[in-house]
Amino acid sequence: MSGVRRLTTAAKVGAFAAATLVAALIIYRFAAKSAGTSGYRVYAVMADASGIANRSQVRIAGIPVGVVESVRLEHGRARVDIRVKPEVPLYEDALVAKVSSSLLGEYYLSLSSGTEGKRVLKDGDRIGVVVEATTPDQIMKEVASISQDVKRVTEALAASVGTDQGRENIKDTLKNLAQVTEALNTTVRENRESIHNILTNVERVTAEGRPEVRDILQNVRDTTRELRELVQKTEGKPDGTSGGEVRQIIDKVNRASSSLESTLKNMDDVSGRLSRGEGTLGRLTKDEHLIDEVQGVAEGVGDFIGGVSRLQTILVLRTDYQFLTSTVKSSLELRLQPREDKYYLIEVVNDPRGLTRLEQVDVQSSNPNDPPSYRELRTTTTNSLRFSLQLAQRFGPFTGRFGIKESTGGLGLDTLLFQDRFELRQDLFGFGEVVLPRWRVSLGYEFIHRLWLLGGVDDILSGTRRDYFIGMQLKFNDEDLKTILPFAPKP
Repeated sequence: MSGVRRLTTAAKVGAFAAATLVAALIIYRFAAKSAGTSGYRVYAVMADASGIANRSQVRIAGIPVGVVESVRLEHGRARVDIRVKPEVPLYEDALVAKVSSSLLGEYYLSLSSGTEGKRVLKDGDRIGVVVEATTPDQIMKEVASISQDVKRVTEALAASVGTDQGRENIKDTLKNLAQVTEALNTTVRENRESIHNILTNVERVTAEGRPEVRDILQNVRDTTRELRELVQKTEGKPDGTSGGEVRQIIDKVNRASSSLESTLKNMDDVSGRLSRGEGTLGRLTKDEHLIDEVQGVAEGVGDFIGGVSRLQTILVLRTDYQFLTSTVKSSLELRLQPREDKYYLIEVVNDPRGLTRLEQVDVQSSNPNDPPSYRELRTTTTNSLRFSLQLAQRFGPFTGRFGIKESTGGLGLDTLLFQDRFELRQDLFGFGEVVLPRWRVSLGYEFIHRLWLLGGVDDILSGTRRDYFIGMQLKFNDEDLKTILPFAPKP
């Protein structure tokens, strides 16, 4: 049976991979449709045109403006002919760059039209400025270098934890936990004795208070007898001096009885109107359509309250220390989880690296060694908070996330093992900030309930911005938070 279960799991994984591949192929075919054959043709000479296919899209600011007409070898370099729509002008300082469009090694060409007022490119002209992308060989070398770094980190951990001193430290920690457990047991035993003493005191107070209760009952009997005598005196004296107050009370009771009789008559009239279907309440009791609407509203309110009661609000407080930049990164994450396999993620991140943007700057130079005008590509980083808003769906041990990650489009994949106490988390985001997207991998382990130890690598694909981090994470379900939320998603 174990072999059958393993075979079933393998079949599920294979089917999921095949479905993912088919969906990616369909998306690719849809995204690679031709943008039309009309327009004028320009070309660019590149050192590497791998991943660029004929009829693939050419975009400006993410909007298709043309297609790749042909890719061929010319004088040892790749010549790419581009057909551009006639209504889209390109100027002599136009720029072309190869940009990754998916995780499957596909690319598209991104154009920058250039500066208005300069010479417009005509049919057959060449685009002079080309931004070369990182090749797969360079990426593989970077991954190999990262593997060596991870190996050195693993060896360092083994050298620190696997030593005699490390084992002694673990033994001392377990001893301290045993002492804490014993102290808790002692506290529980002491509380049991206190509760027993409290119950004994309550029983003693009850036994001692019985005579006082007996006296209170006797006082009630005396008060009742005196009231009876007072009423009898009112009946015996014609002037009413002794019983005037009682007589006034009796008159007030008579008047209250008359008012009650009138009130009952009005209630009888109201009930008659209700039975005949007159007025708003009468229509409510007689109009079936109105009753159905009220019932629908009540059911909607019941469903809303039920959704609020089932909703889990999970807070995650996280702090990472970046080794190479010696900075601290903090984040606050809120998960609105209406079901076990689905949640909505809202996150605020304080990243010292801030928000990175790729800018093109036109420079006018008076230096005789430089051209009179040229264009620079600048990477600008601003210190600002970043936000995330993602939808997550779980499939077995895997959880997929999609949406906005740290103020840019992104996606993620989490793997949860060992009763969800071990987590491998991957995030891919930052498309369009720089040439390569930002890939972050982290490992997490819940060594104490709600408290996690984290470690990993950030911006793996970038040789200049890559960093290693270690951190702590506090994760708990806040039941009080959902009572103040203005909304609750319905599962």
